[in-house]
Amino acid sequence: MRSLAAAILLLTGASAFAAETADPVFAEWKDRVDPAVERALEYLSRVQREDGSFPEGYGDSTGVPALAGMAILSKGHLPTEGPYVVTLNKCIDFVLDNQLENGLFEKGNAGSGPMYAHNISTLFLSEVSGMVDPTRQEKIAKALPRALQLILRAQAMDKEERHQGGWRYHPGSRDSDTSCSGWALMALRSAKLNGAAVPDKAIADAVAYLARHQNKKEGHFGYMDQDNHQRSLTGMGLLCLELCGKHGSPETIAAADYVMKTFRDLPGDQFEFYGNYYNAQGTFQIGGRYWNDYANWMYDTYVKKQQEDGSWNSREAGSIYGTAMMVLAFTVPYRQLPIYQRDETVGEEE
Repeated sequence: MRSLAAAILLLTGASAFAAETADPVFAEWKDRVDPAVERALEYLSRVQREDGSFPEGYGDSTGVPALAGMAILSKGHLPTEGPYVVTLNKCIDFVLDNQLENGLFEKGNAGSGPMYAHNISTLFLSEVSGMVDPTRQEKIAKALPRALQLILRAQAMDKEERHQGGWRYHPGSRDSDTSCSGWALMALRSAKLNGAAVPDKAIADAVAYLARHQNKKEGHFGYMDQDNHQRSLTGMGLLCLELCGKHGSPETIAAADYVMKTFRDLPGDQFEFYGNYYNAQGTFQIGGRYWNDYANWMYDTYVKKQQEDGSWNSREAGSIYGTAMMVLAFTVPYRQLPIYQRDETVGEEE
């Protein structure tokens, strides 16, 4: 399977950097954000183990190397040239080397269950497909269909109506949560953009699942209902709906309005880095005052929280995870990851 990534980078790679400098928010912060991101990537490269995994609790799962790899890609670095070739290819190889016969990417401590790491790993390989050398491309072309089939099988498990369309901790889970489902949906959407045979119904069912977990009055999304972990999950719902055909809809506007009301309370939350990542991605997609207000706050809040070694420490998952997630949030304006491409007209109206 040939990725759209290579084509998008060829067509927009040069203009992407022009686009981020044209973004008035990023233009103001670029001189501080660029060095912070490079220090973070140098940190990730420095602490990576020889086999491609990372230290700390979840670093030996496939999910953390996948996040680190996407962080490197998000700044425009490639697996075939530049300063992070070795680091990025180690991330790719670690994920590929730890796929089970049933298609699951599973290795080490994956936290609550392997589907989180699997979904993130599938998204990473889909995004990097088409950028790698022929040998790795052949391996990715074999691994991705099996990984996608496992995601589709997990979604199709016999579930109660309120769980239908979503995903949970394990491939055989008969319940769902919005956090795991967000990663799975992004993996499916990325692969579909690549030309993979992902059924439209799978995307539609996942969007419908997420929609059932939005509080229509308040705009926020919950975890297994409409009212848990709203500050960390509403950005996820906003991004998924924005990327799946709901741009500027009443649902996404309501979600963005909720993010605007609550994002300043995010620091100190249990899932702060996760929430910040999705808030940045979601507000960038909807654009306008949402991105302007959120980006200024995010850069002002988190640039100065970077550690001397280049990392950011997430209390729920450690420094590797925290650093990768912060880079992915900071680099939204670069528009280097195909999954997060945005209509160039977004944000022209305040």
